Amino acid sequence: MNNSPLNIPYTPLKVKKTENGVKVYDPLRDKLVALTPEEFVRQQFTAWMRNEYHYPASLMANEIGVEFNGMKKRCDTVVFNRDGSPLVIVEYKAPDVKISQDTFDQIVRYNMTLRARYLIVSNGMNHYCCVMDYDNNSYHFVPGIPDYQDITSAFSVN
Repeated sequence: MNNSPLNIPYTPLKVKKTENGVKVYDPLRDKLVALTPEEFVRQQFTAWMRNEYHYPASLMANEIGVEFNGMKKRCDTVVFNRDGSPLVIVEYKAPDVKISQDTFDQIVRYNMTLRARYLIVSNGMNHYCCVMDYDNNSYHFVPGIPDYQDITSAFSVN
């Protein structure tokens, strides 16, 4: 049963009230961070990726710094291949933020540096995943979130 206010299964979070507001424990960063609507989506989505789609927590990282045109930016979540190369980039928005072309432009800019094979955008309600085709300078959308085993085994035969 899905008790989540999002369009993904709910995972209980470790939350702590502090004098600076409500914090949530991020197991990927191993620290407490401010519980914003976007952070709630991040925590629920990364738990979903681990629990339902077998993404190893040891190969996932939140708030990864990238540099693009001399500007420092941060990717919301990066999933790495076992060889350490970026495999998936995930960009989150708060549930009330509509996913737009600007959202895709943002993740594509990050990907110019990282060159991940999969790009995912989610606001917790709507999720979009596309596969990059670097040989043809294009991408195509795939239905749903791919399982980690599927994308790593398919990736290794190419």
